[in-house]
Amino acid sequence: MTAPASFTFVRRSDGLHYHFEQAGERHGRPAYRRTDGEVWCVWSPDDGWHCEITDGLVTAYPLAGQGVGSDEADPPATAWRSFKNDRSYVYDLRWSAPSTSPA
Repeated sequence: MTAPASFTFVRRSDGLHYHFEQAGERHGRPAYRRTDGEVWCVWSPDDGWHCEITDGLVTAYPLAGQGVGSDEADPPATAWRSFKNDRSYVYDLRWSAPSTSPA
């Protein structure tokens, strides 16, 4: 099965969108990079699916907690909680519809 090419995190409080696109793999699973910066959504054996910034600092997990979706091939389409410094937000992960090109 092919990994989805992209998804969007939609912030519940104000509808802000962050778009992620597949950019290689990490630990044998797809890795997704935020299109406007160096935030990654990746899988690791210790943390399951999570988001991290360039220096490896974890900044988000599925809302149910660390390790949620750890057996899934792709990031779970569920609520996620981000946290950095004194801020925290809840996002919904929404898979992008496959693009169609004219035949």
